[in-house]
Amino acid sequence: MSKAFTKETDDVDDDLPDDAPSLPTGVKNYVTPQGFARLREEMLTLMNTERPEVVKIVAWAAANGDRSENGDYLYGKKRLREIDRRIRFLSKRLEHAEVVDASKQPRRDQIFFGATVTYVNGRDEEHTITIVGADEVDLERGHVSWLSPIARALLKAQEGDTVQVRTPAGLDNIEVLAIRYPDAGKA
Repeated sequence: MSKAFTKETDDVDDDLPDDAPSLPTGVKNYVTPQGFARLREEMLTLMNTERPEVVKIVAWAAANGDRSENGDYLYGKKRLREIDRRIRFLSKRLEHAEVVDASKQPRRDQIFFGATVTYVNGRDEEHTITIVGADEVDLERGHVSWLSPIARALLKAQEGDTVQVRTPAGLDNIEVLAIRYPDAGKA
């Protein structure tokens, strides 16, 4: 088949949304030292390990002839675009990241970025969360973004304070039971 009738999308850069949340305009990308290290490690792994392996597969597949029906070639090119898109995303996030070491927080009696907070809600349910960067959210571990409604309601509160947070069910009063920060040597 003539190349005039095939669709080559090798040079097209799909701008599909990444799985990570976008930051509001003008908001700093706060991140913990551990989160920064994880993002950097992911980027380096993509650049130094995964991408070169996929490039080898694509080169091998391209040498096999007709690319229009070559699954290895087509999948490899798609995977390369995904890797390149993720590398660009990570490099932008890391470039604009502001690392905040919570272990150096001087005001440990108030809730700030990096604090681990235990609170009780209006239904008498006790929860413990850690306030982290947008790229570090892990609800199963209790890590919530500092941009989330619960974190924004808790910021600057102290032990014993009751704050209101807007939930899908309406306003909820939550009482701060404990505030912890990582120790200086263990951050």
